[in-house]
Amino acid sequence: MITTAVVLARGLGTRMRAAGGENLSAEQAAAAASGHKALMPIGEHRLVDYSLSALADAGITRAVLVVAPEHAEFAEHIAQVAPQRLEVLFAVQEEPRGTADAVAAAREAVGEEPFLMVNGDNLYPGEGVQQLLAAPGNALLGFERTALVEQSNIPADRVAAFAIIQQQDGILTGILEKPSAEDLAAAGENALVSMNCFAFTPEIFTACEQITPSTRGELEIVDAVRALATVQVIPFAGGVLDLSRREDIADVQRRLTGVEVSL
Repeated sequence: MITTAVVLARGLGTRMRAAGGENLSAEQAAAAASGHKALMPIGEHRLVDYSLSALADAGITRAVLVVAPEHAEFAEHIAQVAPQRLEVLFAVQEEPRGTADAVAAAREAVGEEPFLMVNGDNLYPGEGVQQLLAAPGNALLGFERTALVEQSNIPADRVAAFAIIQQQDGILTGILEKPSAEDLAAAGENALVSMNCFAFTPEIFTACEQITPSTRGELEIVDAVRALATVQVIPFAGGVLDLSRREDIADVQRRLTGVEVSL
């Protein structure tokens, strides 16, 4: 059973810093302007509090936050909330070189053990995460597209742009990024899409070292995953909360109203 999670919280937050969003508090507007999505105030808490609480509920006892070199605000917040249910460590990604580089930055903190990898601006369903934590070897949670639209705060047009998971007999055969309309039609309404929720063995670190930059100039975790020998696909019908844009803040806050945070 996996008990360590790597939370990618280093992103530039380009979409979050862009104009948009209404009725934000001063604190939310400041967090949006900084691009620090994981530190977004949501009610009495920050988004990272909900993420860590949910991870602890799923069985995680150690969380590694991948952050920028300038992460004093992160450190101060974690010190203030003083988590008791899980240990929180920081791993510094010196430059925003991509998701694979972010995972590689966590290598020393993780050590030679399997771990969960999640985005810092997403909140994942506990049941799905628990299935992933129990999976042997490398695995990927595949979200049914229709259920993702119905149970998330993510509009259908955004979900349509997410990478399609290709699999045979439960084993990953490919990840189709930026699918065309023809690709979507061929895959069907219940096609599985990736929300960057993985279970990895330490071999992912070697894969991250061996890949080259993508056409976007980044070291991407998808390319490292393609280099792994076997990756199990775990299908899941459920939603994910996404906080990548200012317009998402109000809906995420509404959906989290009444959700208890226990750190």
